[in-house]
Amino acid sequence: MTNRSRPRCAGAALAFAAAAALSLAGCSGKDHSADSAPASSGVSLTPAQRQHIRLYTVQSSSFQRAVQVDGVVDFDNDQATSVLAPFSGPVTRILVVPGQHVGKGQALAVVESPDFSAAVGAYRKAAATAANARRLADLDKDLLAHQGVSQREADQAETDAVSAEADRAAAQQALAAMNAGAGAIAGAQQGRAAHAAGVIRAPIAGTVVERLITPGLYLQAGTTPCFTIANLSRVWVMAQVFAADLPSVQVGAPARVLAGDAVLAGRVENVAAEVDPATGAVAARVAVDNPRGLLKKQQYVQVAIDGRQPITGILVPASAILRDDENLPFVYLAEADGSFARRRITQGARAGDNYQVLGGLGAGDRVVVDGAIFVQFMQDQ
Repeated sequence: MTNRSRPRCAGAALAFAAAAALSLAGCSGKDHSADSAPASSGVSLTPAQRQHIRLYTVQSSSFQRAVQVDGVVDFDNDQATSVLAPFSGPVTRILVVPGQHVGKGQALAVVESPDFSAAVGAYRKAAATAANARRLADLDKDLLAHQGVSQREADQAETDAVSAEADRAAAQQALAAMNAGAGAIAGAQQGRAAHAAGVIRAPIAGTVVERLITPGLYLQAGTTPCFTIANLSRVWVMAQVFAADLPSVQVGAPARVLAGDAVLAGRVENVAAEVDPATGAVAARVAVDNPRGLLKKQQYVQVAIDGRQPITGILVPASAILRDDENLPFVYLAEADGSFARRRITQGARAGDNYQVLGGLGAGDRVVVDGAIFVQFMQDQ
């Protein structure tokens, strides 16, 4: 009699424990509890239908949690420059348009500049003086060999020639600073009259991203910005990292930038030392190759930065996770009888093409990764 009563008491205890567990789960406040039972019965597929699905065996693995943040695209300031007017005067012609690719030294605009004309004239004068001084020095050297002049006179002539040649080099450098081309310098050397038209040239190869001048605008040498040129094959994304995620972000960490349907690889190059008072975030600079020009300045993007320390947990491919009518995540679990049942999960952070599962699955479980939507369709029939 005693032996028979024990199973009944144990069964009652188990039933009470199960009821208590369900009661606690209902009061716990978890929207996607890992311990919830499948919402419906399993789905059975024919052998032909099973050909359309692929299973994944769940296992524990080490991975790095990705920090998901917002970011804004900016030029790579190491490969972008503002083009200043090298001389004063009014703009007469603009030779490029925004979006146009230019080579280093290419003409961007023409300016009617007395400064440029004066620089050409100064170079012509310095060149003529240097040539004459060198001729006299060479003549005195020959006379010294035949005792026609003293050593002191020959040395003075050589000093005068070297000084004049230095003045010529300085005048040529002044022309070069005004973006004078080889043709203008050659013309000055040949004695052609100086023209007042100066040319603003591109200091680097890249894309004209801004034009800040118009025809007729009077430029001030060294102060008026005329164009912005940038190499857009590589850009910066300024990711906004908040305090909770800051310990997980470090310089050198791999990152991914979502631009439309494309995912571009990048790397964290710098983490700012101060908090932006307007947003409360710290800027992390992510360098991204942009060969197809998908990223534009001031474009808002999503950034995933791999965390500092690897963690161990359960990952499942993103394609395995669906959402029910309550927008709660679930997967289709392969049962022992060959059917597939819904299993609610607690979804964690994303890690590459996978998501961490905090609850609802264990090592050895098999879930549908390719064809989960098909299984859902069959269940809804």
